[in-house]
Amino acid sequence: MNFLKKIKSNFQQQGVLTQIIIANVAVFLTVNVVGHLSHLIDQYGNNMLIKYLALPVGGGEEFLFKFWTLFTYMFTHADLGHVFWNMILFYFMSQVFFTIMGQQKLLYLYVMSGLSGGVLMLVLGLIFPSSFGPSVLLGASASVMGVGAVMAIYAPNYRVSLFGLIEISYKYFFAIIFVLNTIIDLSVNTGGKISHIGGALFGITYGYYLKKGTDLFNISFLQRKNHKLTVVSYNKNTEDSFNEQRIYEVKTMDELLDKISKSGYDSLSKKEKEQLFKLSQKK
Repeated sequence: MNFLKKIKSNFQQQGVLTQIIIANVAVFLTVNVVGHLSHLIDQYGNNMLIKYLALPVGGGEEFLFKFWTLFTYMFTHADLGHVFWNMILFYFMSQVFFTIMGQQKLLYLYVMSGLSGGVLMLVLGLIFPSSFGPSVLLGASASVMGVGAVMAIYAPNYRVSLFGLIEISYKYFFAIIFVLNTIIDLSVNTGGKISHIGGALFGITYGYYLKKGTDLFNISFLQRKNHKLTVVSYNKNTEDSFNEQRIYEVKTMDELLDKISKSGYDSLSKKEKEQLFKLSQKK
């Protein structure tokens, strides 16, 4: 009962996570309800609506007429088991993400990881059309792997509990999930598993640069500086106070993450956990 209450409480607090899960479930229900009510089921039992949402691979011509599927495929699932397990895995991986990062970056990472997995499959489909096509790609797996990969790089020693039985570092937890879902028996659902690799690669890249101090979510570092002379009012005391506060926050965040890496999240006091949560919302 406490477990169910905890999930309910987390859902109420974590808006972005809830919205993504609702979007996936809503698309699944809409496709299946409308498909069956409209008798849009072919002789093989396949829902014909899915072909308008799933990403076609193995040839570029069909994709040109369904370009929106590069986005919609990551919210579309074939059956109940597909959407259920993807959302369960996404939910638990996002709990770690929220603790360290806050929720602002979650949608960005979900979409970008999904796009990376989709683009990788499109490219391979063009290079090796006989191996990957004609087929379609659908599901949130690439996005889920991307979210998980970020934390495996940014906070690899963060301790997670598996079913309350064993506690391991997050990097090992993610490695187990990735191997089970991607590497084992690559001959089955090859395209889908390759998209996992694309999503994970984006997550690894994002986590690597974030650890180096560059946030790919904030594209301002790519923008060229404006060299035009601008007159602004400057209050030295205010500016110095802001800089000191920012330095203090960064130092505190680093100290908390270092403590988590060495002793686990549960080693933090209640005050430190609250402090970590507040600082993560500012990232």
